[in-house]
Amino acid sequence: MKKTRLVLSTIALVILGTLAINAQEKINPTDTFTKIDTYLNNGIANGFSGAILVSKKGELIINKGYGFAIKDSKTLNNPNTIFDIGSNTKQFTSTAILKLVEQNKVNLTDSLSKYFENLPEDKQSITIHQLLTHSAGFSEYIGRDFSEISQEDFFDQLFASELLSEPGEKYSYSNTGYSILGRIIELASGQPYEAFLKEHLFTPAGMLQTGYLLPKWNTKQMSHGYNRNIIETESTITRYQETGDINWHLKGNGGINSTQNDMLLWYKALKTNKILTPESFKKLTTPYVLSPKGTYSYGYGWIVENSKANTLIISHNGSNGTFSHSLIWYPEEDLYIVYATNANSAKVEDIAYVVAKIILDESYVPEPIKNNVYSYVMTYLKQHSIDKSNELLNMLQENYADDFTNSGTLNTIGYLLLRSNENLDWALELFKINMQQYPEDGNLWDSLGDGYLANNLKKDAKKSFQKAVELGNKDSQEKLTELINK
Repeated sequence: MKKTRLVLSTIALVILGTLAINAQEKINPTDTFTKIDTYLNNGIANGFSGAILVSKKGELIINKGYGFAIKDSKTLNNPNTIFDIGSNTKQFTSTAILKLVEQNKVNLTDSLSKYFENLPEDKQSITIHQLLTHSAGFSEYIGRDFSEISQEDFFDQLFASELLSEPGEKYSYSNTGYSILGRIIELASGQPYEAFLKEHLFTPAGMLQTGYLLPKWNTKQMSHGYNRNIIETESTITRYQETGDINWHLKGNGGINSTQNDMLLWYKALKTNKILTPESFKKLTTPYVLSPKGTYSYGYGWIVENSKANTLIISHNGSNGTFSHSLIWYPEEDLYIVYATNANSAKVEDIAYVVAKIILDESYVPEPIKNNVYSYVMTYLKQHSIDKSNELLNMLQENYADDFTNSGTLNTIGYLLLRSNENLDWALELFKINMQQYPEDGNLWDSLGDGYLANNLKKDAKKSFQKAVELGNKDSQEKLTELINK
């Protein structure tokens, strides 16, 4: 799983920072709807599926779904479709912490030693504020989202891990830090994490389809995921229900599901101070810590920055590789955008920022949504035999030059084919092409060995693994030894 759920490209941040200058006081909602709707509808043929919501000064400009929530049943995406919102879970965690501050159960200056016993010395003085702002020094993650781990083992491993920096020294995005905050919410409130969120955030806001396990989910609205519009998975809610719990690799930092309509209710609850006092909301959206490249600052669960017109922009993104979710809020303009997709790829990840530009710059004409390279190749492979591999390579270099700057693209596609156990001859061919372009890359020789093995060509596999070992790929040695011993 893609663990970095904060998806904020420099380009997207520049768009956010500059567009408010050109924001029109009067936006023609009909024209704007048509521009957005046409842009997204045209993208469906290239694999786009998801939903967009735009509210301006209390008026809905657009709230619509596109493409399929579930392809097999032809279920369409709509404003009530349930999507995994990824790291936008963090703003619920930060809001819950501020709610506990209002209840005098937590202080932002509290240190971890107040809540956890037998901490290593370097972790004892870390504060809640540092956790909220990703400046505590904890690593981004210590395991995969759905890897089974007990609460005790998770926190034992995390607190025994080495800090990336001195607490408070610098920003370093940390999912584990927000998992710690989730546990603090439980310890301070005496309630399970999700139960506290439901009672103090979701229910007051009227959000009935937001959470992990507690909502009475409308199962007909639960979207499937289509990683790069290729690999199908069920809703993450189904996985939660199978285990009956959310493990701490995910709880507090990601994985909550919601709908476009519920996220509109969330925005309304925040801006009318239904959840937090004005003082607490200001703490939530104050820029505290600058990112390493200086492209944005982090508040509490939100990216916070000023446009060149000196108006506030708060935003955040989340992705697990399959689902992607974006929120952009211009409080002073009262403009709010919610974007979700269940078929994530690099070609659709930043659509929220394109929509923002459509709204705020009436002269802007967006580039059409392009099919992602993985989906493009998979379609090609189904229609052509491997004697057309040179033709494919030429087409990719011509039409997807930006995706072809390294060996990763073909390598990933090869393994997608191995995983699906289809077109194994094509998988091997792609590994061969890749290795020919990067002959000194031990990792690619290892991949080529896997391709030969999948096609039951063990002698060739052995040679490939031997070459990989010679080029320093240590992982190939175990595969080579296993082949030799057979």
